[in-house]
Amino acid sequence: MEKKNLLIAQSGGPSAAINATLAGVIAKAQQSPEIGRILGSRHGIEGVLTETYVDLTDFADLERLKATPAMALGSCRFKLPADFTDPIYGRIEASLADMEVGYFLYIGGNDSMDTVDKLSEYYAGRPGAPAVIGLPKTIDNDLPGCDHTPGYGSAARYLAMTMEELIRDTAIYALPSVTIVEIMGRNAGWLTLAAGLPRLRGGQKPDFIALPEVPFDEKDFLAKLRTRIRESQNIIVAVSEGIRDLNGDYVGSNTKSGVLDSFGHLYLSGVGKYLEGLVKHEIGCKVRSIEVNLMQRCAGHAASQTDLEEAFAAGEFGVEMAVRGESGRMAVLLRREGEPYHFYCESVDVKACANGERLVPERWFDLEDAAVQKEICAYLLPLMKGDVPQFRDEYGFADYVIF
Repeated sequence: MEKKNLLIAQSGGPSAAINATLAGVIAKAQQSPEIGRILGSRHGIEGVLTETYVDLTDFADLERLKATPAMALGSCRFKLPADFTDPIYGRIEASLADMEVGYFLYIGGNDSMDTVDKLSEYYAGRPGAPAVIGLPKTIDNDLPGCDHTPGYGSAARYLAMTMEELIRDTAIYALPSVTIVEIMGRNAGWLTLAAGLPRLRGGQKPDFIALPEVPFDEKDFLAKLRTRIRESQNIIVAVSEGIRDLNGDYVGSNTKSGVLDSFGHLYLSGVGKYLEGLVKHEIGCKVRSIEVNLMQRCAGHAASQTDLEEAFAAGEFGVEMAVRGESGRMAVLLRREGEPYHFYCESVDVKACANGERLVPERWFDLEDAAVQKEICAYLLPLMKGDVPQFRDEYGFADYVIF
């Protein structure tokens, strides 16, 4: 049997689980007789263009790699051109041919699947072309076709735990105060739902949970806040960075930088600070804003064992897809109906996932509804279950894998 080499790369934003998918790819590839060398591209597709590779064929420290957050191979945000006659495609083709790559697996989110889609379309119908497979990753949990995405369970766990601690912190003073917690989420509120779990599980806080899918009315917010602060002096607000007003504009849009990334997405931050100023001006109580920012993306110390195990399985499944001849496909995580919770992997056309978004369903918008709260908890909690073995010294410092 003629063996072909496998190339794996990572792209987009980091997570606590993306290296678990990388570990799954390496483990399965090492067991596959169809595969020769296992290569990693440094910094995603950019590493292919610069021919910057690392040999992973004999890498054995898979458990430590699984527990390592962010990207051990590095990442990039590089948008391939729509024109397949662009010289960039010739450079990619030459690089893959030079390394005798027969299988190319790319781990990433919505924009990364755009790369998989374009490359697989470029190679379509060519004899001996490499299989191009997408593997899911995004803490935003917004990839279409998935029940959930690797990385989300760990980010959700970190946010729920952090919110619980903030609730305790803010409860100690007997004076009116408002704490606004800004959470990632451009268009999808999955992460903010996770931050709201202390309340959705039956608690009293956070007092307000603002999703980008639901128009945000500042006057209504202030009116409810005035009422709520008479009932409970210490108010906590969980708010997505991408909430929009009744006209569809970003709340506090004058605080945004206006800078776009390579895929045309506006960099968002500042809504928490904007609401802090609004509350201070209109209500006059003690108020502070907290932007959770990068910490929610790859907090390895709070990672979910379920999340990492599923990410590992997605990597294994991607190798299976590639060696059986699939291309232009993405592995997705789905769940079987009923209890107890059980997931499985499926193969879907990457075109159904690239550049798309899966938003929080409309039936979940009424977060005061007990049935909605129960359904959200049933969806979220299994993804957050289990502690990850920690490769740390006696002082808590981690021993992570960096290639």
